[in-house]
Amino acid sequence: MLFTSHTIGVEISPGGVTCALTGGSAASPRVERVAHASFSPHTLQVSLREQNILDPGAFVAGLESAYNQLLCRSTRVAVSLPDAASRIMLLDLEGRFKNRAEALDLIRWKLKKSIPLDIADTHLDYQQLSVRENGDLALLVVIVSRAVICQYEDLIVKTGLSPARIDCNTFNICRTFDRRLSLHDDYILISFYGSTLSIMFFSQGIPEFMRSKDLSGTLATDSRVYMEINSSILVYKERFPERERPVQTVFCVAAPDVAQNFLEMVAEATGASPVLLETKGAVTSGNSAPDDQTRLFPCTAAIGAALRSL
Repeated sequence: MLFTSHTIGVEISPGGVTCALTGGSAASPRVERVAHASFSPHTLQVSLREQNILDPGAFVAGLESAYNQLLCRSTRVAVSLPDAASRIMLLDLEGRFKNRAEALDLIRWKLKKSIPLDIADTHLDYQQLSVRENGDLALLVVIVSRAVICQYEDLIVKTGLSPARIDCNTFNICRTFDRRLSLHDDYILISFYGSTLSIMFFSQGIPEFMRSKDLSGTLATDSRVYMEINSSILVYKERFPERERPVQTVFCVAAPDVAQNFLEMVAEATGASPVLLETKGAVTSGNSAPDDQTRLFPCTAAIGAALRSL
């Protein structure tokens, strides 16, 4: 299906705003233009509980600057936030529910003692992944403080933009590489993007284990990252002892300057030969967009967000 119009993805991070304007077709997406505007220090601090934007004026100015560089009339944007602004989890839910409202009530009830937030003051969303053999429902659940998400929404609207969708970087990274990942059933996706390490195990194309951790101040190749990857693999094996053979297909996402060393570290942790996913291979670059991995990599989440709004 052809895109009906250009779509805009916006990634927001403590360092600034990155925008991506996409076009082309669903089968062959094209990046038309990208833009970035930096934030001054202390403009934004990612938090699960507290409002993230410390300097609303600087935030609005940075977002306006990046958006204006796209030279696009559309004001509808899909927004990508750091994973640490929310809580992402896989949840098994006993029984069935009649409708979405009942499902949300059951999820809130199950999580009310385990989430470090006032569950009544949160925005919660979920996606049903599968039905377990015992009848339990496997769900992907995302929880975010209403105060956090409302601040982002209000200030984005203040710039004259319309935030059609807001989700997390990990999901948008997956979306950027979806055409490649969809060719496989069982695989591991390990990414180090910004300051976030994300590890996801997929079975039959469905995530069955995931861990996302903010490692601010840590390099992608530090021993701490290796320990987190190794720990996640051990936890996965303990949770799914019935898996007779470890997953042999491993994909990695990492910045170009550390990609090779990151691959070597992941290979040591997993015992597999990981494959590097590059943004430049996932999209076509238009005449006004960069076509090299160095400049496209920082736009990965913004591109994924834009692709969601098709």
